[in-house]
Amino acid sequence: MATDHATRPTTAHTAAALPASITPALLRRLTAQVSAGPDAVRVTTSAPYTGIPLADLPVSTPDDVEAAFARARIAQRTWAATPLSERKRVLLRYHDLVLARQDEALDLMQAENGKTRRDAFLEVADIGIVSRYYARNAAKYLSPKRRRGAIPLLTHTTELRHPKGVVTVISPWNYPLSMAAGDTIAALMAGNAVVQKPDTQTALTALWSMDLMYEAGLPQDVWQMVIGRGSSVGGPLMDNADYMMFTGSTASGREIAAKAGRRLIGASLELGGKNPMIVLADADIEKAAEGAVAACFPSAGQLCVSVERLYVAESIRDEFTAAFTARAKRLKIGAAYDYSMDVGSLTTDAQLRTVTEHVDDAVAKGATVLAGGTARPDLGPLFYEPTVLTDVTPDMTLYDHETFGPVVSVYTYRDENEAVALANATSYGLNAGVWSRDGARGRAVAARVHAGTVNVNEAFAAAWGSVDAPMGGMGDSGLGRRHGADGILKYTEPQTVAHQRIQGFTPPARISPETWAALLTGALKFLKAAGVR
Repeated sequence: MATDHATRPTTAHTAAALPASITPALLRRLTAQVSAGPDAVRVTTSAPYTGIPLADLPVSTPDDVEAAFARARIAQRTWAATPLSERKRVLLRYHDLVLARQDEALDLMQAENGKTRRDAFLEVADIGIVSRYYARNAAKYLSPKRRRGAIPLLTHTTELRHPKGVVTVISPWNYPLSMAAGDTIAALMAGNAVVQKPDTQTALTALWSMDLMYEAGLPQDVWQMVIGRGSSVGGPLMDNADYMMFTGSTASGREIAAKAGRRLIGASLELGGKNPMIVLADADIEKAAEGAVAACFPSAGQLCVSVERLYVAESIRDEFTAAFTARAKRLKIGAAYDYSMDVGSLTTDAQLRTVTEHVDDAVAKGATVLAGGTARPDLGPLFYEPTVLTDVTPDMTLYDHETFGPVVSVYTYRDENEAVALANATSYGLNAGVWSRDGARGRAVAARVHAGTVNVNEAFAAAWGSVDAPMGGMGDSGLGRRHGADGILKYTEPQTVAHQRIQGFTPPARISPETWAALLTGALKFLKAAGVR
């Protein structure tokens, strides 16, 4: 296996200790907010940078989850009756608190997840954007709306939106603030209560977010947090939910979808991806290479929308690959609670094993390592170099299986049709990218890619940050959408109230059914001719 040690930190011990903001008092305050009994079993998490113990968390039992839902149902009734204007004020105060106290959030995310500070900041910015968006646009989506009635002027029809009730949110470890708070914000703004199970590894960040929401004025028990394995608390989380919001693996998503179907409740599932990026022959090679780095290696590749497949036009393959590989080799990898590093650590032992196994399998079967390709235990227990592979073939595991790490494979195509076909040759369909000097051409190719979001001349932030538009997956990448109208309306039950005045569809007493049918037929013809919708 090729090894390139050009990716080095300034020092290997930069983050040997936790930052000063993560005090024992903070840890006690956050862990005390877990919905668990006083005699709960406890679990200890560790910091990915170093492996040192981080948090001692109480573990919720199924009974604790049941109790959390009981409290949430009581609190939700009051919250649902709270005017939208007051909910808006709570979210805007929360927005200000997140931005003002961002250093706490950045330190927690880095300590729990191992990502760089620049990647952690993107989560802070994301929550600022989402909270402002739903605070200022919820009334547009949720207020009663007049709809066209069955009979013009005589039928007064109104669409109402009621909250679902209590929403279960199950959030992952890879983006612990964006995924924990982003989906909860819309549910709360719609008038729901939330019972959430964050991944245990990154529970502190989720608890910090909930703590700030209460500080912003959210009534007690409207948002609650439970900790535990899905095998233990997954049952009551599903059985008590009025709606399920899940971000995680496709395998788990299928199980949740099946259970939601049996209960006839809605579910929104953002699942895995094997995301492609197409570099067209007319692309600016330097910009595309820089964009590919931004697409492949954020959060050490532990990002659902990051790119793992690069398709490059045959005519520019060598030049692009050289530019991209050179940039990958220059990335600074290491542990630092500041903005000095480009790539941080993987988060768990399991993820390091997966990345290592995928790369080793590919190399053993003939793949060529252009950059990286090895773990870096000299930097910390879970570091792995940004890795670029070529000569990857279908018999290799990472060819079509999600790696979820800092690994990307480079392929060549002959024409645009082949590029689109290769990009779409997957059961997934979460995110994609297209690079071209011609914006119209790039958008045209993007429209042919089977993915819920496609970015032109950007990695993923353009589509993700466009929170007025829906974000979600096709195929094995899930169902449902976050962001935009879909992202808040999914947490509501629509109701139609139609008030019929003067005369309805039943004929008056002095008119025969035959005559009435003829009159209505004439009226329908007139409405069409008049252009009435």
